[in-house]
Amino acid sequence: MASTRSPVLRVRASGPLACFTRPELKVERVSYPVMTPSAARGLLEAILWKPAIRWHIARIHVLKEISFMAFRRNEVNNRASTPAKAIVEHGGVAPVLFADDDRAQRNTIALSGVDYLIDAWFEMTPKAGPEDNVTKFVEMFTRRLEKGQHYHQPYLGCREFIAEVEPVTDPPPQAIDDDRDLGLMLWDIEFDGLSGNRPIFFPARLESGVLNVPADPREALRLWREQSAVAKGVAP
Repeated sequence: MASTRSPVLRVRASGPLACFTRPELKVERVSYPVMTPSAARGLLEAILWKPAIRWHIARIHVLKEISFMAFRRNEVNNRASTPAKAIVEHGGVAPVLFADDDRAQRNTIALSGVDYLIDAWFEMTPKAGPEDNVTKFVEMFTRRLEKGQHYHQPYLGCREFIAEVEPVTDPPPQAIDDDRDLGLMLWDIEFDGLSGNRPIFFPARLESGVLNVPADPREALRLWREQSAVAKGVAP
């Protein structure tokens, strides 16, 4: 039986600025100290996205010392909304958003000079066709990465913080010597059309500059429950 899971693939992503916003701080943007797994997945999907595959992050290696910087920037308070179906079909006044009238200055505490090595793999989804297979998509991903091709510009948390994405050299660069607890980190968002979207968190820890990522939502939730039980002084 053909395998439905790829081998581990490696990508290096770097940039002058990054901001992986902590969800508990909504007014001012404050970044996690390290790239989140969901941001890493989005970066890989910028290189290769197909309905037939889904990316999973295994590890994130931090290659540069963690450094923060603060600055102010202009944002808008609301999002531009798409016209309602009735307006599209029958005409009418479409919603309008003028950025000058909706602008606000907010503080941003971002990461400065980031460099990551991402270990990831993908699995085939039920949407894969009879002609789809793991080898096909591994070769496609490798070719696109080497040629610098992507569906949209890869970015580091915010779209204006552009990422430089490249293959990993041999021997691979070493992670920094840093051990620290990162607190509860967003693993990903579980999309469910019936019950709504659910954010999933896990207790993140950097060990010798490497963030090991739970393999699936069940493992992430198990680690969260175990940490909560330890903090409360009860058996998990």
